[in-house]
Amino acid sequence: MAHSTVKLDNDAVRIPAASLWRRLPAIAGTVGVVALGVSAALGWQQRDQLMHAYLVAFLFGLSLALGGLFFVLVQYASRAGWSVTVRRLAENAMATLPLFALLFVPIALFGIDTLYHHWSHPGDDAILLGKQGFLNPTGFYLRAAAYFAVWIGMSTWFYRRSTRQDEEATPAITRRMQSVSAPALVLFALSVTYASIDWIMSLDPHWFSTMFGVYFFAGCAVASFAVIILAALALRRGGFLAGVVTGEHFHDLGKLLFAFVVFWAYIAFSQFMLIWYGNIPEETEFFVRRWQDGWEILSVLLAAGHFGVPFLFLLPQRVKRNGLALTLAALWLLFMHYLDLYWLVMPSLHPEHAHLYVLDVTCLIGVVALFVALFAHRLVGHSLVPVGDPRLAESLAFENL
Repeated sequence: MAHSTVKLDNDAVRIPAASLWRRLPAIAGTVGVVALGVSAALGWQQRDQLMHAYLVAFLFGLSLALGGLFFVLVQYASRAGWSVTVRRLAENAMATLPLFALLFVPIALFGIDTLYHHWSHPGDDAILLGKQGFLNPTGFYLRAAAYFAVWIGMSTWFYRRSTRQDEEATPAITRRMQSVSAPALVLFALSVTYASIDWIMSLDPHWFSTMFGVYFFAGCAVASFAVIILAALALRRGGFLAGVVTGEHFHDLGKLLFAFVVFWAYIAFSQFMLIWYGNIPEETEFFVRRWQDGWEILSVLLAAGHFGVPFLFLLPQRVKRNGLALTLAALWLLFMHYLDLYWLVMPSLHPEHAHLYVLDVTCLIGVVALFVALFAHRLVGHSLVPVGDPRLAESLAFENL
C-alpha cells in the first residue's frame, strides 16, 4: 500500500478558530442539559412515562453512534478507497459512544423497576421463571458493562489510530486497522444483538424473535448514513470539504442509504411474516398489540414511510446526486427511525393508545443535542478528512462507473 502524497487546502479540511462551528458544541451541550433537566422535572411524578420516553431517545442517539462504528469497521474490512474523505464523519459519530455510557446511568438506576419490572419481579409466571438464567438484574448490568466496554474500546482504538495517522501518514496504521476490523465486526454484531434483546425485546419478556438484533442493526445503519449525509452537506455549505467530498461520494452514500432502507424492510417483513404464519401466541401478541388501539396507524406509516416512500424517492440516480433531495431523504428517514423505536418501546407502556407526550419531545431534544455537541467537538478538534490515509488520492479521484 503506497503512501499518499496528496496535499489538501487546510482551510477546506479544518474548521478555523473564528468559525461559528466552534460555538456549536457549547450551544448544543447547553440545550441538551437544559432539555434533560426539564424532562426530569416534568417526569418526576410520572416515572414510567419518563423512563420509556428516555429509553426511546437514548436508543435513537445510541443508534447514530453505533451506525458510525459499523460504517468505519466495514470500510476497513472491505479495504474501501472511495469512502476515505467521508470516513472521518463516521469516526466522529462513533467517538460519541462514551457519552451513551453516561446516558445509560438513569436506565441502570431506575430501569429495572420501571422498564423491566416484568422480568425483574417474575412472580409465579412460568415463562419468566424459565428465562431467569438470562433475564435477571445482575446479568443485565454485567452485559451492559460488556457492551459499552466493547463499543468504547473499538471506537477509541480506531479513532486514535486514524487521527494519529493524520500526523504520521504511516500506511502500516491502515494495514493494522484493516486486519483488526473483521474480528471487530463479529464483536459488533454480537454486542448489538444482545443489547437490543436486553434493552428493547425484554420490555415484553414473553415475546422473542431471532431476527430482532438484525432488525435493530438495520435501523442503526439507515440512521447513521442519514447523519453522515447531513453532516457532509452542512459542512460543504459552510465552505468546507470543497473538492474533497463530491457528488460522486454523495451518490455512493445515497446508494448505501437506499440499500439499507430495502434491507430494513426485508428484515421487518420477514420477521412479521414468519411470526404471523407460525401463529404462536407468545410471538404474535407483539404484532397484535401494534395492530389495534391506534398503533395500527403507526404500523402502516412505518411500512409506507420507512420503506415505500423512500424506496421510490431514492431510486432515481439524480436524486442521490442532488443535495436538497438527499437532505430531505435523510431527515425523513431519521424521523421514521425515531417512530420505529417509539413503535418498539411505547406499546409496552401504553397498549391502549398511541400518543406523543411532551416528555417524548424533551427527552429526544436532550439526547440528540448532547450527541450533536460531542460530535461537533470532535469535528473541530481534528481534520475533517483523514489526511494521512494512504488511499486519500483514490478517494479524491473517485468516480462512479
